[in-house]
Order: sequence, then C-alpha cells, then structure tokens
Amino acid sequence: MMRQYRAALILCTTVAVTLLLIILWRVEGTRTLRWAHVYEISSPFHQQTLIAAREFEERTNGRYRVRVYPASALGKESAINESLALCAIDIIYTGASLVANEYPPIALSDFPYAIDNFEHWQAYRDSSLFEEMATAFGRATDTEVIGLTYYGFRHVTANKPILHPDDMRGLKIRVPNAPMYLILPRATRANAAPMPFSEVYLALQQGVIDAQENPLTTIRLKRFYEVQSHINLTGHIAPSLLTLVSHRTLDELGEEDAALLKDVADRAARRASEEIAADEVELVEWFVDKGLTVTEVDRDAFRKAVDAYFDDHAYPFDASYLTRLRELAKP
Repeated sequence: MMRQYRAALILCTTVAVTLLLIILWRVEGTRTLRWAHVYEISSPFHQQTLIAAREFEERTNGRYRVRVYPASALGKESAINESLALCAIDIIYTGASLVANEYPPIALSDFPYAIDNFEHWQAYRDSSLFEEMATAFGRATDTEVIGLTYYGFRHVTANKPILHPDDMRGLKIRVPNAPMYLILPRATRANAAPMPFSEVYLALQQGVIDAQENPLTTIRLKRFYEVQSHINLTGHIAPSLLTLVSHRTLDELGEEDAALLKDVADRAARRASEEIAADEVELVEWFVDKGLTVTEVDRDAFRKAVDAYFDDHAYPFDASYLTRLRELAKP
C-alpha cells in the first residue's frame, strides 16, 4: 500500500513539474514587450503604436507581443523614463526636451525657430545631423532612438492678437517646465507660468493665466478654443517625440528581431508624423469655423528676438549644431 502511495505521489509530482515546465516554456516562448507613453488613445501617436505592435507580433511569428500602455497608465513622462532606465519598461515615447539633461543636443529641433516647416523637420529627421545626435544620446543613456515623430508646431493662444514680439510683453503664458520652452517668454519679456497640463484649461477660464502655447491638434483635443479667442500662428517650436528602447531589450531580442522592431517603430513614427502634419493644415479652417480668430505673425521678428536673447545668454548646446540644422532648410 505504501509503495503504491509513493508511486502515485511520484507520478503526480512528475506530471505537475512537467505541466509547470510547459507553462514556463509557453510564457518564455512568447515574450511580452511593454511600450508606454502619456498620450491619449485617440491620438495618432497611440494609434500608430498599436499598428506597430501588431506588425511586430506578426513579423516575429508570435515570438513577441507588444503591450501598449497609453495615457500615463504606467506613470507620468518622467516616471516612464525612469522605468526605461531600470528596464521595467522596454519602449517609450518621450519628448526630446524632457530628456535633454542627459544630452542637450538631442532637443535641437525643439529650439525656438530652429525649424521652418514640416519639410524642414523631415530633412532633419533623415539627416546625418540627427543620426549623430541620436547616436550620442544612446551612448549617454544606454538606450537607442528607433523613431522620431513630429509633434506639430506650437502656437500661442490668447484673448488678443499677438503679431509681434512686443505683443508678448507682460503676457502671463503657461509653458512646460523645460528649458527650451522658457526661451521664447524670456526673449519677448512675457511672464512664463509653468503649471501641470491638467490645470491649464481651468486657469485660462478663470483668468489665472492669459495664454498658453501648444500645437493645433492639442488645442483642439484639450478644447482650449473654448476659453481663448485668438490662435496666433507663432510656430515657435516644432517639437519631436523620441521612440526609445533599452539596449538590454535589443540585446535580448537578438540582431534579426531587433532590426524588425526598429523598422516597425520607425515606420509608425513616420505615419504619425504625416498624419499630424495633415491635421495642422485642416485645423486652421476648423478653428475659423468655430468662430476663433487665427492670425499670422511676424515670424522673422520673433526669430530675431530669440537670436538677440542669446547675445547675452549661452546656448544650451554648441551653436554650430543650430547652424547645421538651419542649413537643412530648403531655399
């Protein structure tokens, strides 16, 4: 009786261990990558990420899955950057200016009036200059840049027309709390008012601030047009989003699958960029139909004000980079 009991116990244990090994093999056989960002599920950034995730799974024959966490599901932007560094997250979208502390030139395209138009931004994305910036950033952070996404030109909204830098004087304007975004207010003697993005609508509505600046797509999405009467097309910054992946993740993927991931991420960034650029063109008329006043500004005067500011202040990176970037603009 005891022998039968022991035999049954051994058999059950063997079956249990075998089942456990099968389960573990299946879990390890399909590795799940985590891709996090802070953007809304309706945004082109998120939608293109979903397409990239499906494509990567298909092209690796199901060896990998990519689970996307949008809208700050895994934390605010600073938090997901930290998680990437700790390898708790595999891939993220992040603003170039937010990570400029690690390597300041990576935010080159976010410098005020460094980019003339979308075609100029595309030329930068495809340039040896950006490749140089991305490579140096990767060495500094143990990550790799596998995509650059156009976020859209930022414009100033207010309850008055702003046509010239003098019109900014004394204006209390909300800007992100990052060095690149503080340059224009300082150069035009406006009063920069950094505050959490979630508080901007109410602050505008209650008159706590006079103005804010964002791309047209964000102005629509966050409904700032309900509490501001003028959109002034300052086009002062053309910010970029970086798609970053940790070197550890790339090493685990191996050369072939890492190349696939880079390809799908790059193409997703390009599609999102095209979509944002197309939306910008259509939104001008959309805002006019909503009853807003959309005004062109003297961009040359704004550019000169920024350049004059740096007669007395140090550039956040080698000024030769800015010269090279501006030379990429088509004549």
